[in-house]
Order: sequence, then structure tokens, then C-alpha cells
Amino acid sequence: MTTFDEPAMLSPGEARALFRAGTARPTTGWANGFTQTNLIAVPEDWAYDVLLFCQRNPQPCPVLDVSDPGDPSTRLAPGADLRTDLPRYRVWQNGALSGELTDASGLWRSDMVAFSIGCSFTFESALAAEGIPLRHIDQGRNVAMYVTNRECVPAGRLHGPMVVSMRQIPGDRVDDAVRITRGMPAVHGAPVHIGDPAALGIADLGKPDFGDPVDAEPGDVPVFWACGVTPQAALMASRPPFAITHAPGHMFVTDKLDSEFRVA
Repeated sequence: MTTFDEPAMLSPGEARALFRAGTARPTTGWANGFTQTNLIAVPEDWAYDVLLFCQRNPQPCPVLDVSDPGDPSTRLAPGADLRTDLPRYRVWQNGALSGELTDASGLWRSDMVAFSIGCSFTFESALAAEGIPLRHIDQGRNVAMYVTNRECVPAGRLHGPMVVSMRQIPGDRVDDAVRITRGMPAVHGAPVHIGDPAALGIADLGKPDFGDPVDAEPGDVPVFWACGVTPQAALMASRPPFAITHAPGHMFVTDKLDSEFRVA
């Protein structure tokens, strides 16, 4: 097995085995070429609200799979276990974060419905393949994520603001980044904003709400994509009694190739 010193070279199964054994690191750059997903799992009586919220807000919340109640498996990686195979989980009670852990099996209820939501880490391999630098990977950091002033479309009992991920893109490559990601709508698609962060209500790029601050290089432009952490912002705003999610940046690595989600 390749060690986690070379995470890009790991197979999805090797990456999940490391996480199952307790490795807890952000997954950006891991298992190059394979799709990663966000996780939100809720009791069955909240599942329709989550599904409707995702349907009404497909750019931040593109659903790739939904489990049956109590079933921790996913069609995106047969044999994997959503309770153990992510590097880090968050546990929510009444909209408040009650803890983080590396194994959620002890808290996984028999009525939990798990939603696997597309992740922008998936399109990073496509950006890198065309020579677009990924500053956060180069700097050994998690991607920077921010809560915005853009409200999602409410659904049932769920409401809340959109969360975005930000990448510093060289100014002469922004059009290429837009073109590449527009062709991958199942993993957030084209950017929702380019340039001035104040237009999204972001006061300081150096203070992300999730992830790590990322340093810009001369000539870089901040580019913002809708982010699958948005359901966590909805949990905080809507306060359901219980939920389990991934920790931001600590994704589920699937067996699906990134190329399977390109439409153009």
C-alpha cells in the first residue's frame, strides 16, 4: 500500500482503509482522479426535508446517492461503510456542533438516511490536468470555505446560507477554470462568484469559517464555488435534533472516476 505521504497515488480502497484505521487528514489531493463526496446523515423523519433542500439548491447540494434508512453503504463504493470510512465526522444536536470523531458507528441510528453530495475536490484533478495551480494543495492546507450572505431556497424545515469554497486562481487562467468546472455540474459546476469577496459578505479572506486560510500569489484572483458544507450551515440555522456530517475538507473517497461526472 502507498503511504499517506503520497496520498494522490492511493486507490480509493487504500484511502478508506487508512481512514478506517484512524488517519484523520483533509482529503484534498487524495486518490487522484476519483470522486469525493460530502456527507449529511439525518433521522428518517428529516430525510425528506434534506432531499427537498438539495433539490431546490442543486449547485451547493448536488446529490449523488441516498441510502436506505439505517444502511451505511453507498452505491458509489460497494463494500464501503459511511460510518467508518471518512477521516473525520461531526455530530450535531439541535443545530449545535456537539463533537468530532473518526468513527461514527457508535452513534449511527437505525433510522439514519445518508446523503452523499458532490464535492469540489472532484474537479481539482481536472484543473490540475490543465496546469491550473491549486494553492491550498501546494501550501499543504485544507481549502478555505466561507459562509456567504446568499440565502438558499428554503425547503420544509430547512433553511440557511450558501457556503462557498475559494481557490486563488491566476488571473489569466480564470476563464479556463470556469470552462472546466462548468462541465461538472454534479460536483458544483461553475463558480458562483469571481473577485471581490465583499459581494458575498466575506469580510476577510484570511479568516475562513471552515478550512484553512490560503495565501495568494501575485496576479491571483479569488474564485468562489458553491460548497457541500452548505447543509451544515442549514443544520445550524434550522436546528434539527440530530445529524452526522463529514468534517469540512474530510470527505468520502468513492470508487467513481472524476471523468464520470463530466458532461462536456
